[in-house]
Amino acid sequence: MKTDLKTQILAQVTPDLNQVEQALEENLAPRLDLVKQIAAHLLFSGGKRLRPLLFIHAARMCGYRGGHEVMFSTMFEYLHAATLLHDDVVDGSALRRGRDAAHTLWPAAQVVLTGDFLLARALDIAARTNNSRVIAVIAEITREMSEGEIDQLDKKGRIDLTEAQYMKIIERKTAVLIQGACRCGAILAHASDAKENALADFGFHVGMAFQMADDLLDYTATATQLGKNPGADLREGKLTLPMIYSLAHAGARDRKWMEQMLSETAFDPVQFQVLKEKLESLDGISYTQNKAKEDVAKAEQALTIFNASASKTILTLIANYAVHRKV
Repeated sequence: MKTDLKTQILAQVTPDLNQVEQALEENLAPRLDLVKQIAAHLLFSGGKRLRPLLFIHAARMCGYRGGHEVMFSTMFEYLHAATLLHDDVVDGSALRRGRDAAHTLWPAAQVVLTGDFLLARALDIAARTNNSRVIAVIAEITREMSEGEIDQLDKKGRIDLTEAQYMKIIERKTAVLIQGACRCGAILAHASDAKENALADFGFHVGMAFQMADDLLDYTATATQLGKNPGADLREGKLTLPMIYSLAHAGARDRKWMEQMLSETAFDPVQFQVLKEKLESLDGISYTQNKAKEDVAKAEQALTIFNASASKTILTLIANYAVHRKV
């Protein structure tokens, strides 16, 4: 099942994905061609469209039949793309989705401002729902994600980062947006409080699992699979759960070696391979995998109040794909 989850999902959502792609292009509508070039460079570079799909099928599972769920879903992809443009500038990342990061092709100031434009488009589309609660959720997401990125930047290079601090960072940088997409789907459908809260719980746990799996891939996937060079978190001074757990459970000798590697300014691929072996032997990899799987189980449990439907099946498949994906 693990090897064909993506195939199973695509078989059911390809029509939705095609409509999302069209809506993303139609709703972008910048007045300046330069803004379109920069935004399109990232937007149409092969993203998974996870957040729009979660919004669409959360709304449908709750009975929404208004016909605007695809158009409204674009606000979550615009918001996500805005954060990626900003993050790549802040982190100095060279690659994104296998392509040159936007700030390596255009001045960083133009890229940051294009991110601001995408954020404005997300807010504009939220306003089109004529639902004050949707607008409030988008505003809260924006605030949380901004504070999360600032918090992560403040803790950059900290080798004493705790698991609890890490969890709070990934909640803000990833989970709140996925949670918000699911919650807004319920709000759009005027679902009951119980169903809205269930979808919010589902989105939160999917988001946490997704980010932990993403952090794992930085140590376990190849450059081809990632679309960027492995070890990016390490080079940027970001401690993620595999490293945090391994440091906490390492003996004095291994811990000293790992701390020394973290303090190095130059990235050594040979040493990185040794580090990966240490993370395996110290159970940092398996611990992170198990934590992500626990969140997927909680996500699935949150959906038990909903009757069986095609959208429920899709949401369940996406939750499992979050931890079993290779990219």
